[in-house]
Amino acid sequence: MRILICDGPRSIGESAAHVLGGALRRRRRPTLGIATGSSPLEIYGAFARGIEIEDLDLSRLRAFALDEYVGIADDHPERYANVVDREVTTKLGLDPANVSVPDGASSDPDTAAERYERQIEDAGGIDAQILGVGTNGHIGFNEPGSPHDSRTRVVSLTAETRAANARFFDDISHVPTHAVTQGVGTIMGARTIVMVAQGEAKAEAVRHIIDGEVSTRWPGSILQRHPDVTIVLDEAAGHLLEFAGQYRTDAGYPA
Repeated sequence: MRILICDGPRSIGESAAHVLGGALRRRRRPTLGIATGSSPLEIYGAFARGIEIEDLDLSRLRAFALDEYVGIADDHPERYANVVDREVTTKLGLDPANVSVPDGASSDPDTAAERYERQIEDAGGIDAQILGVGTNGHIGFNEPGSPHDSRTRVVSLTAETRAANARFFDDISHVPTHAVTQGVGTIMGARTIVMVAQGEAKAEAVRHIIDGEVSTRWPGSILQRHPDVTIVLDEAAGHLLEFAGQYRTDAGYPA
């Protein structure tokens, strides 16, 4: 596991893009696992500025979103399919036919989840996966207690997660109670993983993920067992780490 503590959002985005770009260039038709939320946005901004993608053929890039709310209106701006289209597909000029998001609007979301898992398998798996992290340590929408071998499925969202996401909705009562998410096992199948986190609210989760024991109580802690993980943080998210001073970088991205 490689940890980088950067001096701001732009540096975080460029550092993450540097790692992801290297992983994507190793594949003839690469697959990118994309995450929504605030922290990953700087990565897409870095890509849009040309950081690390100058020699990538984006017309061949396949992208798979981590998760999607169940039962959210098709035209809701926070429906992840719409967020992905707005923040990733359009900004990077990707072919919409190559960008997949779980079908949270299906009348049978369990079957839709199984179908999404097969789509990822049929594409040869994920080459480079972007992750954010919740205040309770969730990755994707894999809440505490999620099995390490779980696959794409329908999950219930905790009160903590719904409260954290309420800022995107008019009222907490409008935040969906369920989602379709790639499982912990699905995420761990990615060849390269880059997790980004910003802000004091994420510091406790980051401490458990990096310095704590591997446990389903903190789902992201399973990343300790992955062979190719980079975690990119700002000062606030990383300040509780035992060896925080060793992880700081003054560069925009690592050499």
